[in-house]
Amino acid sequence: MPVVLAGGGLVGVFWAGNKAMYTVDAGHMAIKYSRLSGVGNQPYREGLNFMLPWLERPIIFDTRARPHTMTSLTGSKDLQMVNISLRALAKPDPLKLPEIYRTIGLDFEEKVLPSIVNEVLKSVVAQYNASSLILQRELVSRMIRSKLVERAKDFHILLDDVSITHINFSPEYEKAVEAKQVAQQQAEKAKYLVLKAHEEKKKTIIHAEGERESASMIGDAIKNNPGFIELRRINVAKEVAGLLSKSNNRLVLSTDSLLLNLMTQSDQINNTLKSDAPVTKK
Repeated sequence: MPVVLAGGGLVGVFWAGNKAMYTVDAGHMAIKYSRLSGVGNQPYREGLNFMLPWLERPIIFDTRARPHTMTSLTGSKDLQMVNISLRALAKPDPLKLPEIYRTIGLDFEEKVLPSIVNEVLKSVVAQYNASSLILQRELVSRMIRSKLVERAKDFHILLDDVSITHINFSPEYEKAVEAKQVAQQQAEKAKYLVLKAHEEKKKTIIHAEGERESASMIGDAIKNNPGFIELRRINVAKEVAGLLSKSNNRLVLSTDSLLLNLMTQSDQINNTLKSDAPVTKK
């Protein structure tokens, strides 16, 4: 009989010792619930901890940041429906674990985050037009993060990161935006063509004025100096001769072909008269 009692005592001591210890894993924290005083305020970090069997039990929280992706359908300032997806890294405040357990429970993220995310997204998106949500996406993301962090603090939840992952508009709005872009591109093209036509017109006018001035100067030069024409004929002949010299074919041209017949019409008439005059013998 004493042996049985001793064995039973050892079993009881082993059971009590096993029930008096619990382990908190890394990345977790624990608080104790007592049948006499309720939830305790002291947190317990990872490692081996002790408690009173039956009278106390541990409540373990995962204090690591966990990702949550939520989607909200809301309206913009210009009454366009916008579907926004948000990603947030959330974790409980280690100093407020007793309050979280008393007011919300262990599933605090599932109870709180969807509601406050929808609330913040609707309030922020309503301040912007649909186009501004795309052009000022970084500003919108910062505003959502600021408001959401402040709102989550009311429930003792810490947000390490908040970012917009997707912004989708209705198919009708996307088609309207595409049509607007096409119209703007066509308007820019038409504007370019108009400017090009103006430049071509200016170029033509300037060229015509240059030709007129050139013709006027040439006319004055011919009037004041008859040798100007001969000089121009020599320059043209030099250009023709230079082009022909680079050709692979052999050509023989007369002075008339090269515009080098420098005798004036009066000189030709005088020469003709001299050749036709009778020769007198002494």
